[in-house]
Parts: sequence; C-alpha cells; structure tokens
Amino acid sequence: MTTQSSRIPRFYRMSVQERVRAAHDQGLLSREDYSSLASGRHTLNIDRADKMIENVIGVMGLPVGLGLNFMINGDEYVVPLVVEEPSIVAALSSAAKTVRLAGGFTSSSTQPILIGQVQVIGVRDLEQARQTLLERKQDILNQANSLHPNMVARGGGATDVEVHIHDSEHGGMLILHLLVDTCDAMGANLVNTMCEGVASLVESITEGKVFLRILSNLSDRALVFAQMRVPTELLAVNDYSGEEVRDGIILAGEFAAIDPYRAATHNKGVMNGVDAVAIATGNDWRAIEAAAHAYASRDGVYTSLTRWSKGDNGELVGEIEIPMKVGTVGGPLQSNPTVALNHRILGAKSARNLAEIMGVVGLAQNFAALRALVTEGIQKGHMTLHARSVATAAGAPIEFFDIVVERLIKSGDIKIWKAKEIVNELTSSDKNTKRNKKTSALVAGHGKVIVLGEHAAVYGRHALAAPIPLAVQAQVEDSEHGIELIIPRWQVEQTVLADSEHPLSFEQPLADLLNKYQLSDRSFRIMVFPGVPRAMGLGGSAAVAVAIIRAIDEHFKLDLSDEEVNTLAFECEKVAHGTPSGVDNTLATYGKLLLYRAGAPPLMQTLKAKQPAHMVVGITGVESLTAKTVADVRTMWTRNKPLYESIFDQIDSLAQQGVDALKTHDLALLGDLMNVNQGLLNSLQVSSPELEDLIQLTRRHGALGAKLTGGGGGGSMIALCEDAQHANRIGEAIRDSGLQAKEIQIG
Repeated sequence: MTTQSSRIPRFYRMSVQERVRAAHDQGLLSREDYSSLASGRHTLNIDRADKMIENVIGVMGLPVGLGLNFMINGDEYVVPLVVEEPSIVAALSSAAKTVRLAGGFTSSSTQPILIGQVQVIGVRDLEQARQTLLERKQDILNQANSLHPNMVARGGGATDVEVHIHDSEHGGMLILHLLVDTCDAMGANLVNTMCEGVASLVESITEGKVFLRILSNLSDRALVFAQMRVPTELLAVNDYSGEEVRDGIILAGEFAAIDPYRAATHNKGVMNGVDAVAIATGNDWRAIEAAAHAYASRDGVYTSLTRWSKGDNGELVGEIEIPMKVGTVGGPLQSNPTVALNHRILGAKSARNLAEIMGVVGLAQNFAALRALVTEGIQKGHMTLHARSVATAAGAPIEFFDIVVERLIKSGDIKIWKAKEIVNELTSSDKNTKRNKKTSALVAGHGKVIVLGEHAAVYGRHALAAPIPLAVQAQVEDSEHGIELIIPRWQVEQTVLADSEHPLSFEQPLADLLNKYQLSDRSFRIMVFPGVPRAMGLGGSAAVAVAIIRAIDEHFKLDLSDEEVNTLAFECEKVAHGTPSGVDNTLATYGKLLLYRAGAPPLMQTLKAKQPAHMVVGITGVESLTAKTVADVRTMWTRNKPLYESIFDQIDSLAQQGVDALKTHDLALLGDLMNVNQGLLNSLQVSSPELEDLIQLTRRHGALGAKLTGGGGGGSMIALCEDAQHANRIGEAIRDSGLQAKEIQIG
C-alpha cells in the first residue's frame, strides 16, 4: 500500500519515460527502482533465466502496466499488471476510477490455508482407519510441524487434519488432508515436504500403503471476498442511463450464473485481471486458474465467480468469492528483478493483503467487461487496440498507420493479411502520388557535450563545448494534411499548431518563420530521425530545432544563413528551457569545438586541439530537467549573489584552462579540471544520485576525469579516457551496468 494517491491524471497519454518519471514523483518508485526502470536493468537477463528452468535459449518479454485509481478498504493502491492483451489495463483503471468515486472496494479473506493430500490404499477397514487417524491428529500435526519449525515460529504450520474416503475401481482409498497455514509463502514446496514427512506415520496408523503425497491446488480454504457498490448516477454512459447500465449488468450476471457456456467467458474476464497481477508478482497463475475454475464447479455445475444485484438504495452491487492462494516471499522474488520491483510498487503488507487486492482486481475487470458489453459493446475499444497490434504486425509504415487501423476496423476483418492488403494499396497509391510531390534531402543538427562550464555560462562565463556530429537528421516532404511532425524513434506523430494550448518548443518560432516567408498555408510533413536520446543533456532539443529549421530551409529554398538558423533555434531553446545559455543551439548549428560566452554578440571561438581527445558519454536514462535546474540555480543565485558569482568565476577559470589543455593535449590536466568542475556543480546542487553513480563507475575504471554534462538533475555524464581502447573499456563497463554509452572524440 502507498500513502500516495493512486490517481495519476493523463497517465495513458504520457511516453514510457514520462510515466516512469510520474511514478517516481508519485512516490511509487525509489531512486534505485526508478533508475532500474529507466535504464532497462529490471528485465530478466539470460543468465538469471538459465538458473530458473531447464534448456533455456532466450527470454520472452511481456508488457508491465500499472492499474491506477484503486482504493481498497480505504487504502490507495497502484497495481502492477503483466499482460499482453490490449484494453485490460485501461479497462481496469477506468473501472477502479468509477468505484473509487463511490468510496472504493471492500475486501476480506480467510487464513491462507493450503491443503496437502496423502493417498492411502490397501486399507482393510477404511472407516476404522479414518477414526484412528483423527484420534492421532496431534501426532500427525507434530510430525508435520517438526519439519518446518520456522514456519511454526511465524504463526503458521499444520493446523488441522481431515480424512476422506473415496470409492474406486481398485478398491476404496483413504485421503488424508493436511491443512497448513503457509503465512506469506505460497507454500507448495513446504506442504509437499510435510506430506512426505508424515507418510510413514500414516502408513503405521492405517496399516495401508501411502501412494501419492502432494498439495492440492483447489485452495478453497484460502478464500477472498470483495464487494463494490456504485450508485446509478456514476454508471450513466453516452445515451445509457445509470439504471439501464445497472440492470444490464445484473441481467448479464444472471446469464453467466445459469449457463456454463457464458460462465466460461465471464470467468475468463475475471481471470484477465487476476492472472495479470499473479504474473507481475511472481505467483503461480496456473494454480490460481485451476483453483478458480474448480471452485466455480463446486456445486456440480460450472457457474459465475461473481454476483451482481441491486442494493437497497438502487445502487449496483458487485461481489466476488474466489480461492486465492498466493505468496509474497519465495524464489521468484529473488530470481526475477521485475517481480521484486512490482512488489515494491504494489506495497502489499502480506500474502493475504495481496490475495485481497487480486480478488478486487478480478471483480473490477468483470465490472469493466460487463459495463462495456451492455453499453456500446466490448468490441469498440478492444477492436481499436487489436487493430493497432495487427497493423504493427503487418509492418504498416508510420505515415499510413492510422489509416490502416481505421480501414481494418471498418472492414471487420482485423487480420494481418487484410492489413498487408491495405498497406499494399496505400503504398502503391503513395508511390503514384509522390511522383508529383517533392521531398527534400536530409539535413542535420548537432548534439553537444559541455566539457567545462555548465550553468556558469548562463551568467556570462565561458563554456568549453564539443559537438556530437549529425545527432539529429530531418527532411521535409509535401503532404495534404497541414503541417505534420513525425519522429518515429520517439513515437511522436502529430499536427504542428502554433496556437496550441501546450505548444512544442519550436512551434511558435516555426510559425514566425512560416509567416515571414508566407508558407503558413502550405502542407508538408517533417520527418525527424534523432541519433541521441531526448532529455538526456546532449542538446537533443536544440538539435531537433536546427534540423527542422534546416529541413524547411532546404525544402522551400529560403537560403537561411547559419546565423539566422542559430537565432531561430535560440528562440526554441527559450521556450524549452527558460533562460538558456545559447550553447546548445550554437553547437547544434555550427557543429564545431567552441569556447562560448553569451553576449551581444556572443563569443564563439573555434578551437583546434593538438589531437583528438577520447571521451565516453554515459546516459543515466533519467530525464534531465534543464529548465528546472536552471531555475533552481537562479533562485540560489538571487538569494546569495556574491557566493554564487564566485562559484561561476571558478568554473569560468576552469573552462579557459581547458582550452590550453586541449591545445597541448594535456589529458591529465583536462581530467583534473573536469573533476574539479564536477565538485563545483555539486555545490550548485545540479547533480543527481544516478549521475554520481556513473561518474564513480567510470573513475573506478580509470577515467582521467568525469563530470555531468548539460543541465544536470539526470541526463548524461562524460568521462575522459586515455585513448580509443580505454574509451571502449569504459563504454563496455557502463553498458554492463545496464545503461547506454556512446564513445566520442572531441577536437
């Protein structure tokens, strides 16, 4: 359980990186978990997988999503879900939001009892043997508990014995049930061990022969009960009144209760939610499925696991009763890092708490499915998501993607063959159209690293900066749908609007450019191909702006000078970062090693190094919030100008000494300057734990100097190396830690 709210508005509209950041800001992720998710280190690697099962040849991934808005027994939960079927996560979050408005779910559970079975055959008097076993119950329990004293110390262990007699073709058999409270463990191995351990005692008591001794997955002694009550005013949707939705759900529930064919699909919907949590938390979803379906048949007819009715005040009442034997400790948590991370996000206090949450998720998923079925139909939302998956599998180009999805849904044949047929039609048509359309050549904007001088450059001091060549490339082609921006690698596909509520950093400067050259009414598509990750302190936003401006210049033959491109890109940086130094856009435009100082005009001294210096860029995966760090430094500077001016002066001196170090190829001096610069940046509080970890890692591997580069607060760092081979070794060390690295040369 988290004390934070389970509400994260507009979560579904964020990029993956933004969602991870939002989860961290919400208090769901520790710094370590945030870094692990951002870098991809949380995923199961092949070495760990090889120790989990036999004959391993690879690892298959599944999406991890978050179910939001859950309030259970007054507590807030964000629920990790591992599932590949579209619409489940969204439907659950929507259902939980509705119930949350009505006060949330309630849930309870019985003790986490797991049954072990000992099969005895060849017994002469079955009834007498049954009575004797029950008389010797305490001896059997003592024997079982002696095998697991730690479980007993935790308040669990074998608690009771039952004995059943069954007829069979091979004579009667006697089945001893050992009831075991497994506390927070799922308990399968524990119960199997106990069954093995009491076998000889059972044989001596019954004078029969013990055959099978194994747990039962019909965990009907570990039950979960959950309930929701929603007033009708919260159920109304589109043209359906709340009463209509309520009555429709009740009628659909009755259908599942009396018809096993409907009940199978109905209960599958319940398990869509339950299984997703089970997999996310490393529990045996196959055992949970088996128990649920067996329990649904307990009266001899397969029926629904949920019940829907009208409350005393006319509200919709939903209830679920389901066996749920799960664990929060054990092997999967240690062997799969994602499972452990998911447990930390969920924050269940115990295995019973986890079981209660899973019961609620099953009820919520059933509510979501029934609500969709009795209103617009479940296919409407599901088919759109399914069509997008099919279009992806068919290789639909990004420029046709939405058209392919729309035509798939309209055709009713949401199949890969149909998607390919549509793609072929569109591609053929597009080729004919493109004969009459113009596409410009690729142009580029450069990325950057600040070797020395971050933040001080905002206050008129020098910065020593080097380019990352061709960091972002772009081209423009004619189109028929306004001005479109497509950045495939960043999953950006949108219409550019200068007057939008939340404009992109380059939209207003771009509008000024188009108005100036009377191009506002032209339709064209901007394709951008970044070679650096965004928001990682490598000048990505400036490089995108320069690449876009140059692509428009190339396409429409505007004949812009580098100075004009730089001026426009600087305006974009103002929107993106508030009070930028001008370094990023200058490097993005000119792509040269520079000593830079802001001013009117700015100093842009092109430098020539004696020979190239090798560096490694280490990327934390944590978004660099340059606007925030720049604003924070300004606040501190305003509060104590003499102190911070002296820090900026020291950084300025380092940058100027760095020029001499590069000119003479004095790498030892340059490394010392970088290390001191990092110390001063720490005094400005712009570093971060993720950056410090990477800096220390590279220093342990012999980096001559290491520091953050860019705005800080995340993003990237640079490490100075002795030569290319040394750079390769440090780059590999960073990649071995699960992060990205890029070897570059400066000068």
